[in-house]
Amino acid sequence: MFLNNKLVTGLMVVLLILLILLVFTKVSDLFTPVAQFLGIVGVPIIVSGLLYYLLNPVVNFFEKRGIKRVYTISLLFITILGLIIWGIVILVPKIEYQTKSFISEWPHYWDVIERKTTEFVSLPALSQFSEPFEKYFNELTNSISSLAKTLSKTTFNSLGNIVGAVANVVVTAITVPFILFYLLKDGRQLVPYITPAIPIKMRKPTLKVLEDINKQLSSYVRGQVTVAFAVAVMFMIGFSVIGLEYSVTLGILAGLLNLIPYIGSALATIPAIILAFVSGPKMLIAVIIVFIIEQTVEGRVISPLILGSQLDIHPITIIFVLLSAGKLFGVLGVILGIPGYAAMKVVVIHVFNWYKEVSGLYEEEQEEETPSVT
Repeated sequence: MFLNNKLVTGLMVVLLILLILLVFTKVSDLFTPVAQFLGIVGVPIIVSGLLYYLLNPVVNFFEKRGIKRVYTISLLFITILGLIIWGIVILVPKIEYQTKSFISEWPHYWDVIERKTTEFVSLPALSQFSEPFEKYFNELTNSISSLAKTLSKTTFNSLGNIVGAVANVVVTAITVPFILFYLLKDGRQLVPYITPAIPIKMRKPTLKVLEDINKQLSSYVRGQVTVAFAVAVMFMIGFSVIGLEYSVTLGILAGLLNLIPYIGSALATIPAIILAFVSGPKMLIAVIIVFIIEQTVEGRVISPLILGSQLDIHPITIIFVLLSAGKLFGVLGVILGIPGYAAMKVVVIHVFNWYKEVSGLYEEEQEEETPSVT
């Protein structure tokens, strides 16, 4: 028969899933309070989860050596508090000074870029491109000017959003330490706590899925943060050695942007290239050399050693995930898109393997052995 019972059953399951999704879209207003609640507690939980993956190996390390978890957690909290105070006293003022200086000097930088670009295009060898380039450059200048005016006009209108963002930051700063403390202290008891609620027949595969997701997320978070920290240190040292302005701010910015795979490294080059272009050809060459050294060390040593290939995701897939998550959820989606995709991939693989086993549609028919004629 063209359709067997197993195929019909599979199609019926897909149809039921689609119908359930359709019903959810029709009653989506009922879930608005849930969405608002998740919007309030979501960020603190995500931040606490990321910090948990970073700090839990340290707590486990000292626990194996006879030190109670509470003591190690308390020491870690004191250390983190000390680093925050150090950053507020020393690092933040320096970043603030360099940022304000860059903003105040930006008109001068833009004039230099415009003048040097015009001189470059005016060369006899490029004379045929001077007119269209000047047209596009003027359009770019006008677009930037109009964007600046629009931002200045909407600043007051966005005051409510700014206040809301500040309130979210305050709520996150207050709640994260408490959530993180109990995650580090009692996180291992979460799985035994929820296990009795899982049906016995589904208990083993469900726990296997949770275990695989935990491995994927923990390795990715620790690896990305470690690589980002190493990138920030390398850029700060490299830019300081060649004498580039705003080396500390540019290094920290490069480290933060490196949390975004592939795209982050490209974005980190833009401000440094602009400053080097303004400073002169020697500085531009020096910045390019720093980037080449950093990319070589990161790509050949740090990333393979720390990250490896634990996610097993193709680069093209990563780019599509970043674009889609950024469009849907903004900056937070860009940062969390890859680990979220990795978690969903684990679930889909396990569900698909279960379906293959249950449906029997993917079993290869064994050919009957024909007796040999002697």
